Amino acid sequence: MEGTKYTTKEAVLKRGQEAIGIPLKDIDKTGRISTGKGAVGSIIEESWFGYSINSESEPDFPEAGVELKVTPYIRGKKGEIRAKERLVCNIINYMEEYDKTFKTSSFWHKCETMLLMSYEHKKDIPKGEFKIDKAILFSFPMEDLVIIERDWNIIMKKVHDGQAHLISEGDTMYLAACTKGANASSVRKQPFSDTMAKQRAYSLKSSYMTQILNQYIFGTATNERIITDWKQLQKQSFEDIIVDKLRPYFGRTQEQLKKQFSVEECSAKNLNEVLLAKMLGIKGKIAYTDEFKKACIVPKTIRVQQGGKIKESMSFPTFDFIKLSKETEWEESELYNYIAPTKFLFVIFHENDNGEYVFERVKFWNISNDDLDEVQRVWERTVKTIREGVVLDAKDGKVYNNLPKQAESPVAHVRPHGKDGNDKLPLPDGRMMTKQCFWFNRTYICKQIKE
Repeated sequence: MEGTKYTTKEAVLKRGQEAIGIPLKDIDKTGRISTGKGAVGSIIEESWFGYSINSESEPDFPEAGVELKVTPYIRGKKGEIRAKERLVCNIINYMEEYDKTFKTSSFWHKCETMLLMSYEHKKDIPKGEFKIDKAILFSFPMEDLVIIERDWNIIMKKVHDGQAHLISEGDTMYLAACTKGANASSVRKQPFSDTMAKQRAYSLKSSYMTQILNQYIFGTATNERIITDWKQLQKQSFEDIIVDKLRPYFGRTQEQLKKQFSVEECSAKNLNEVLLAKMLGIKGKIAYTDEFKKACIVPKTIRVQQGGKIKESMSFPTFDFIKLSKETEWEESELYNYIAPTKFLFVIFHENDNGEYVFERVKFWNISNDDLDEVQRVWERTVKTIREGVVLDAKDGKVYNNLPKQAESPVAHVRPHGKDGNDKLPLPDGRMMTKQCFWFNRTYICKQIKE
């Protein structure tokens, strides 16, 4: 790759900061603003820094050892900042990457130091009005780096085992291997199997980027950490540390745990959440800790009845019918981007002979590629049904619909998720319908928690 005139980290940062506050329409010299996804980054590369867009393995500023990454964020209703998307780094060449170490990997060579330039993505505002608002040089803090290196090793182990085709974003904590290609036919050879594997790229999860934005760019993150000494992570994985912290409490009933931690007055609704935090020695909610937020780990309590069955299916956030009907690509959908990168922490309570629920164990879990394909099928049928017009059939005081039912799939289905029958949202044709969401089948979850 040819060099640029920005040969030091200081020069790269200075030039990046000079772009702050300038509308992109005033920077764009090549007409990139009218192109599709990635246009903002391309404008900064070509028109601001003056180098041609490339997909080479070298950092964008080779002499300075700096990679340029332009990252969008969104402000929520309460002003909170979250990353709009994952940060895609570079394509993984399975045939070359497998015999490297983390420190000689293409990811580390390219992204050891990054110039992060952020901008707020605003709905219904032309791209040309967007402005870079921050620019910083970013290097991974040690407490994150030990986890990222372990993530890289997890990805490479699947390559070594001839299982590159089984790699999933949920396998890892912060560094993921996301699919990268125009469609499902974008595949690559792998070294230890004849099975073609999906083309994937190293990426930093959107959950991780949200924390980076808040902590290092805007300086607003103050999340509690579960592991206060990062050197622990050099000896054990994060998951093993959590299990070890919780193991002394296995076998105790909810009532025993309530007394031990003096939370007898705690409401049933969030009891297990409070108990879990107490067991891990944190003051706030476990879902709000630094590690859980960065890694997109979702804790879910599962109550197993005496017969080994689970009473309830597992719900996901309510979907907007109109918004869902406009989704066209599975891997760009809200459902995919919720399930695929997520690692769940199943907190398992088992009912004993006295009808008491006993804290049995915990399990970290993420969905397999095959099961994700099945969820895609349910998603596709749901989108198609909503576009064509949901059939609503009133019978015996209830309203039935033709969205995918639990009996139609071994993995997932759609059913109501509102406060009551009057909690509704509009369909694309203007009719109102009780709020719905995707669910994992209870039989599917029961199968996943078996050791």
